[in-house]
Amino acid sequence: MIVDLCPSPALYPFYKRGNDTVVVVDVFRASATMCAILHNGATAIIPVADIEEAKRYKSEEFLVGAERDTRKCDFADFGNSPFDYIREKVAGKEIVFTTTNGTRAIEMGSESKKLYVGTFSNIGALAEKCAEKSERVVIICAGWNNRVNIEDMLFGGAFAEKISGISKMLIGSDSLRIALELWKQAKQDPLAYLKESDHYRRLKANGAEGDADYCLRPDTVKIVPYYDSYTKRLKALS
Repeated sequence: MIVDLCPSPALYPFYKRGNDTVVVVDVFRASATMCAILHNGATAIIPVADIEEAKRYKSEEFLVGAERDTRKCDFADFGNSPFDYIREKVAGKEIVFTTTNGTRAIEMGSESKKLYVGTFSNIGALAEKCAEKSERVVIICAGWNNRVNIEDMLFGGAFAEKISGISKMLIGSDSLRIALELWKQAKQDPLAYLKESDHYRRLKANGAEGDADYCLRPDTVKIVPYYDSYTKRLKALS
């Protein structure tokens, strides 16, 4: 199996190939939030990249999670914190979800053979799922407004390390080698390593740094969100 890493959604056209399994990662915080939504019993997530589309769903009485620039949107029921989506509020319901970076990355990869959402929260289950039949796995780092960030690159290194323990892995390009080197430096204490990063500072400035610790904890859920291209929804594999 080949594993590669696209460090920004803007670069995905240069990494895209037929029959890829795509993993979208947005460590701070959309990936962990989507895992939490499905883990807590939502039937599906409707990912949308555009705020106006999210508002249209809200007018149709859907529950909507919406975030821009780290802040919950005024019209939304939820923001982009995994702690917002408690079972009592989301179980048995479809949740519309839009974020600054993560849902845009999903849109970019939506035509792939398979698309999963991954992060530290589900890294073990994700690696097992990708190892089953994938010929080539491409991690799309959501980044920040098409710029590279450290936390998504770290996840790429952690994922490559994890999957290499259960399947023969070939490194697809230098971007994954960079991610592996970063992970070697950070793995003993990822949170401490990231406290000087751009996005951690954004979280802190908006009183959301408490989410960071949760988003970096490995294997807190067993589900893997996958994109159903027919219904255009994310559903749970477990």
